[in-house]
Amino acid sequence: MLNVALTGNIAAGKSAVAQLFRRWGGTVLDADEIVREVQAPGGAVMRRIAERFGETVVFPDGTLDRPALRRIVMADAGAREALERIVHPAVYARRAELAATAEARGDRIVVSDIPLLFETGHTDGFDAVVLVDAAEPLRLRRLVERRGLTEAEALAMIRAQMPASAKRSRSDYVIDNDGDLATLERAASEVWRALVAHA
Repeated sequence: MLNVALTGNIAAGKSAVAQLFRRWGGTVLDADEIVREVQAPGGAVMRRIAERFGETVVFPDGTLDRPALRRIVMADAGAREALERIVHPAVYARRAELAATAEARGDRIVVSDIPLLFETGHTDGFDAVVLVDAAEPLRLRRLVERRGLTEAEALAMIRAQMPASAKRSRSDYVIDNDGDLATLERAASEVWRALVAHA
């Protein structure tokens, strides 16, 4: 089994590449889906979040008020680090379980979609790292237009991540996403073919 990490800064197009890799036969382990799973109401992670950040980040039905929590951690680096200490270990453990299941099933290529791969320093154990990148002004525009964020909110989210320039040299493959979807698909297909050959 080829163990691939797929990463990219916010609004670079990583999710679109993950969808393509899934369509072409890859087993994609989506970090966002895993985060939602480990943050399910009633679980240990959710209890610890409520203890650390208060009930103001929990809806009456017990689910996480993500926008409220995001506002807190975007304004306070210490709060963000505290949240990461709660969530990341549970996510890593669940991803390892899912990867082991995929390997036992005989899956050929497993792609772990990890937005903060380099920020968390968990790059070991992967056979290849694929970075999706796009120019910062374009990413800023996508966040404002597609997610309805203010420019200040979007910039704060961009600044909270390591610059993509520092990630490019540490990645085995880089997919630039400054054009349209067809251009992205062509670039992604070249990388996918290389991964299949590697596998």
